Amino acid sequence: MTYPDLSLYIDGEWIADRVTVPVINPATEETLAHLPLAGVDDLDRAIAAAVRGGKVWRDTPVADRTRILLRAADLLAGRADRVAEIMTLEQGKPRAEARNEVLRVAGALRWDAEDARRAYGRIIPSAGDTVLSVRHEPVGPVAAFTPWNFPAGSPMRKMAGALSAGCSIVIKASEETPGTASEIVRCFAEAGLPAGALNLVFGEPAEVSKHLIASPDIRLVAFTGSIPVGKLLAAQAGAEMKPSLMELGGHAPVIVAADADPVQAARKAAFAKFVNAGQVCTSPSRFLVHESLYSTFVAEFTAAAGRVVVGDGLHEGVTMGPLANERRLKAMEELVADAVSRGAVIKAGGERLDRPGYFFPPTVLVDVPGDARIMREEPFGPIAPIVAFSDLDEALRIANSLPYGLAAYGFTRSSKTAERLATGFEAGILSINHCGGSVHEAPSGGVKQSGYGREGGPEGVEAYLITKRVSHLLVD
Repeated sequence: MTYPDLSLYIDGEWIADRVTVPVINPATEETLAHLPLAGVDDLDRAIAAAVRGGKVWRDTPVADRTRILLRAADLLAGRADRVAEIMTLEQGKPRAEARNEVLRVAGALRWDAEDARRAYGRIIPSAGDTVLSVRHEPVGPVAAFTPWNFPAGSPMRKMAGALSAGCSIVIKASEETPGTASEIVRCFAEAGLPAGALNLVFGEPAEVSKHLIASPDIRLVAFTGSIPVGKLLAAQAGAEMKPSLMELGGHAPVIVAADADPVQAARKAAFAKFVNAGQVCTSPSRFLVHESLYSTFVAEFTAAAGRVVVGDGLHEGVTMGPLANERRLKAMEELVADAVSRGAVIKAGGERLDRPGYFFPPTVLVDVPGDARIMREEPFGPIAPIVAFSDLDEALRIANSLPYGLAAYGFTRSSKTAERLATGFEAGILSINHCGGSVHEAPSGGVKQSGYGREGGPEGVEAYLITKRVSHLLVD
């Protein structure tokens, strides 16, 4: 298949005549295309367009807004195969996994579009001739920034929430995975979204974010990405007194309690660990297993890792693609080397594959000491450190000892233990007896340094609304 030509999308126009950077296929290291980058004038034009287009979109009746957004969702779902192939070419994940992502985000858009129809206010009983009401209105133009690991999921979460709420948006998607974002924007444009309501730009990340956040016309900042970058953008937004949504990284613990089924727990945990080559902010990444189940869990988890088929995501039978870039390969090598130097033992994988592309195999480490970097730093790759524990309170202490709190997982056959885990974990997303991630029907987000704000569910639309109290004195 052919990779699409790339452009910026500003005020309803596709713009390609700019300085470019290459987009690389992580499975072959070949150049797919050249991506135009926005200059300051382009960013200013996008902001101005968002102001104009935002007024048109805000004043569009909610039924008409919903109709346009549902049409965009239908267009995207109908192009799932094509968009999935683009995603696999630029990001690496297997085609079936990419297709599921496209269909999932089309569903998320439908959910947000319908949910925005129920962004009700309320009338508050009051004394005398005063009518007291609460109204919810769009916050205004949004600046959004998204990473490369979910080329459809991350941009759509911002687009769906903002547009459903009646806001306009300037979004800077990842320069490493621009094709998928461009195809999503194309669906919105063809569905009849007004010019300026949605603008897509690419550029040098620090320069683009600083310029957009500083603009007085931008009213909210939404970001998904690393904790260090999130702190920087949150500080910039705070300096301008702008609200922000920060969906940041984590280091999700998995506790396998003494009464769990170790075989089922290992199979479910291993499947979740190697989805998207572990490049998922909610990926299970620290495995704490009761000592009585440890050997069985390790054996089954290692066997599951061995069944993963690594290769080009466009090839049939492949279940895990390459890492997204050379940076991730180096990070994996450093984390493994550090763990081994401190006494950890490699049960599977451990070295990059000797072939073109950014391939690193499913890797299982056992007897990992607590001071190893892999136990303290988010791997964001296919490495699973497994350690034993003897006391559940100690396991929870270890799980909560890091400054992150995005996702956590537990396995148990006891409802009492399940409730203990639910109340004991310090995380914004918790799954018991499975490793399910985010869903569009319910809110997702972190605590501690994993960020603030929620995406998904009613909260995902509410984040883009302001609450206005109106006191109306009745007069003749």
